[in-house]
Amino acid sequence: MVKKGSWVQIHLVVLKTNERAPQVPDSTKKVPLEMWVKGFLQKDAEIGEEVTIKTVTGRLEIGKLVQVNPTFTHSFGNFVPEIIEIDQMLRNELFGGES
Repeated sequence: MVKKGSWVQIHLVVLKTNERAPQVPDSTKKVPLEMWVKGFLQKDAEIGEEVTIKTVTGRLEIGKLVQVNPTFTHSFGNFVPEIIEIDQMLRNELFGGES
């Protein structure tokens, strides 16, 4: 049981595939527009239930409870050695290269 007031994340479908704008690319039309939002749970609930949360900006959102105490999992990807080479080349050209 997840207690009222817990910091949680919900998921909801904002637009179904048939509700997407006609001017969006075909690849975009094939998938629903989804949203994940974090906020404070308004009533005790279980993972998977439809719940209401209050965001830090005071907005109320309704969606499926997917995570308690969500963390950031994004990164800038794996190290790319070529980026260091480009950096060194540019620094040399811009600030210390031969005239």
